Amino acid sequence: MRAVAMYGAVTSLSSLVISALAIAPAGGTTTAEAESYGTTVAAERAAAAGISFGHCPKAEMLPSPIQCGTVKVPLDYADPLGRQISLTVSRVKASGKPAEHQGAFVYNPGGPGASSMYFPLAAELPEWKRIAQAYDIVGYSPRGVGRSAPLSCQDSADFTRAPTLAPVHPSPSYKKERIAQAQAYAQGCARNAGPALRHYTSLNNARDLDVLRAALRQPQLTFMGASYGTYFGALYATLFPSHVRRMVFDSAVNPDPGRIWYSSNLAQSFAFESRWADFRAWVAKHDQTYHLGATPEEVARSYEQARAQLALEPAGGKVGPGQLHAAFLATGYHDDYWPLRAGALAAYLKGDEKPLVEQAAPRPEQADKAENGNAVYTAVECNDAPWPTDWEVWDRDNTKLARIAPFETWDNVWMNLPCAYWPAPRQQPLDVRTKRGALPPTLILAAERDAATPYEGARELQRRLKGSVLITEEDAGTHGIGGGNNQCVNAYLENYLLHGETPVRRASCAPHPEPDPVSLERHAATPRLPHVV
Repeated sequence: MRAVAMYGAVTSLSSLVISALAIAPAGGTTTAEAESYGTTVAAERAAAAGISFGHCPKAEMLPSPIQCGTVKVPLDYADPLGRQISLTVSRVKASGKPAEHQGAFVYNPGGPGASSMYFPLAAELPEWKRIAQAYDIVGYSPRGVGRSAPLSCQDSADFTRAPTLAPVHPSPSYKKERIAQAQAYAQGCARNAGPALRHYTSLNNARDLDVLRAALRQPQLTFMGASYGTYFGALYATLFPSHVRRMVFDSAVNPDPGRIWYSSNLAQSFAFESRWADFRAWVAKHDQTYHLGATPEEVARSYEQARAQLALEPAGGKVGPGQLHAAFLATGYHDDYWPLRAGALAAYLKGDEKPLVEQAAPRPEQADKAENGNAVYTAVECNDAPWPTDWEVWDRDNTKLARIAPFETWDNVWMNLPCAYWPAPRQQPLDVRTKRGALPPTLILAAERDAATPYEGARELQRRLKGSVLITEEDAGTHGIGGGNNQCVNAYLENYLLHGETPVRRASCAPHPEPDPVSLERHAATPRLPHVV
């Protein structure tokens, strides 16, 4: 259902400005009030302009019938008529009959720093086909990402340099080296972005989402966010509850203000240890295929053997312990990586490094995208909340944690440490919360053993969004389960999006089947669709 009549698509910009001035808050307003007013102004302007969809630029690599366009948003919502930035948007129109059309369905895959410009491609997948009959499938790049006012903090070749080390228990000298790198990275963000740096925030991502809703001429938003997308989706629900039509939170970030973001990362590092154990147990169960050990402990020793060898002689000159760890971190996100990584590790220890190099070596053609994504991740998380500025706090907390959860702890520290030296002002996180009846029913999807967004986050989000419904995939750990390989979860998702129907409060699904072990020979002969973590 479109809302052209509601928004008045032919309204002139000058009349919008006059209208905006008429509702502008009086002097002495708070920044939050000014930004709220600015969002109203920007949304009215976007509704009048709409989005001129046409052929997608070659850089997006999106085939017809997918169309692309842009929507302008204020850099600073407290100054809505000031500097504007353009967000890129992609769309494929609903494939069903006009009577079936339910408007636009917008998706964000998380990050911070990820784009969903590719998402209209999902319209052809069996899991999304009925949803794509009813909805225009819409993706976009949030501010800072891709071609949406792109953010960069360092040269992409430096960011993806390899091989690198990844000590599980780093020495004092290694820590000093990483502190210096974190300080330089924070300074690079400030140097490259200038005064704009402070405006890359989750709250602005939520406001941008409302402007996008208006530009799509939707009176209310139908949205699905995964991972980090659940966090600014929850901010959106708190700021604009009456603008929500249907909203799906897939693999929810814990929205407790006290957990954003330092404590959240500690909880994530702890959870990854259990998921790493899940992978090792699966490999051990299939020792006849991989010969990496018949127990999880033996598999761990095989992995450590590879780490030690790569520290002495990097595979292909590019894969050291750091690249090995990054590749195997993917097993904590999606268990469909398990056969790939186990096969590569088995081959490497037998003397064939090619599969490991193919899976773990940095790809030069992806360097700019990787650096951009990390820059946006860092800016948003550092701007969103206070972080400890004393290295001793980081060192104390993570040294203690690494004793029981060594797999991901220090890698997570190095990724987030620029926030200790961040030059831009920090915000106080918004208290995500809605009153009963203020928000229509929303759907939360969560895997019980998810490491990237531990399950407690989904329960906390349900407590805060009154009337929300939690669907749990039991005893499973895939991160991002909507539209995946659990038909029970997909049935709840589809029924909600197509009919607005949910269980009363909670429901559970049995876990999806574990992946089948695949020998290296069979795997080489099996075609695979590309998969992005």
